[in-house]
Amino acid sequence: MSAMLKRNLVLAALALLAAASGAFADERPITEKWYPAEFGPDDRAGAINRITPPVVLNALQLVKKGRTATLGKIYEPSIPVFRTRSWRIMLPGKPTGGPYGDHSLVYNDEYVATELGQIGTPFDGPGHIGVQTSKGAMFYNGVLLHDDGDQYMLDKLGVHHVAAKAYVCRGLLLDAPKYRGMERLPIPKGGTRVHPGNINDDDIKGMLARQGFVEIRPGDCVFLYTGWGDIWDDANWADMAPEEKARRVVLFNSGAPGWGISGCRYLASKKPALVGRDSWTNDAFPPEVPTEPFDCHIELQTRHGIFNLENMQFRELLADGQHEFLFVWSPLKIRGGTGSPGNPVAIW
Repeated sequence: MSAMLKRNLVLAALALLAAASGAFADERPITEKWYPAEFGPDDRAGAINRITPPVVLNALQLVKKGRTATLGKIYEPSIPVFRTRSWRIMLPGKPTGGPYGDHSLVYNDEYVATELGQIGTPFDGPGHIGVQTSKGAMFYNGVLLHDDGDQYMLDKLGVHHVAAKAYVCRGLLLDAPKYRGMERLPIPKGGTRVHPGNINDDDIKGMLARQGFVEIRPGDCVFLYTGWGDIWDDANWADMAPEEKARRVVLFNSGAPGWGISGCRYLASKKPALVGRDSWTNDAFPPEVPTEPFDCHIELQTRHGIFNLENMQFRELLADGQHEFLFVWSPLKIRGGTGSPGNPVAIW
């Protein structure tokens, strides 16, 4: 049985378990008062509100060498995707139009079919992750899905609310393999807080101390390198044989080291503007609590409005030994979208 099939079977089993036990409602957003948000009852943008002028000015001071690196992956049909998602691109006509005029102008357009906000190096927006409660599916700041938009687009939860602003912040890159003394973190065992592939709160504190950071400051953008993203290395992906690509896709999707739930709660307490990582989910998978997959998504996004980037690449930052930098990025202004593709930039 392939690793990908095993992963899908685990997800299916969890869904069946929930159905069999009648566990359709999680009342924590209501009983623990996850809303109104600290930014006000009508806020739709979340933790990006922490990007204030002082945060931006402090981040700009980190640019010393004038170097840049893009932190996004290449989009193409053969890249690893979550479950049934896909990327399809075509050039209608080739050329799409022309020739026109005495100078015989021609042009090309592309047509893309994909889950635009949830593939490649995706940003999860306010409408991506919610919790089923007795009142209905509830998302960031208490917004109920049945009260928001229609099947064509979201309104209160659309990523365009975040895209009205920009992430310009101090980027912190935590190097987990170096901290663990290994090349790449393994897939977590699941069901335990302490495992090399599960980054808990003590691990985050340890990495901060090891790398010389006093603390995570409000408005920081915090990123985790696990080494897992190197399985999908887009520096040579296009030149790989199809069989090798297929092998790596299965391995990449078979699980993921990452933040455990205690790590995410610690991160939330430090009030960052954004978090990100080099694999397909910011959570450790399998998770600390076997029946609660992607619990960090709920803790950070639904509860605290701290959204995330996935499938980032940190090759150039690591090669230069740069763990602190100016980070700049903003989602596309996709009205009603659940997220956005991205190619964020580090400057140092």
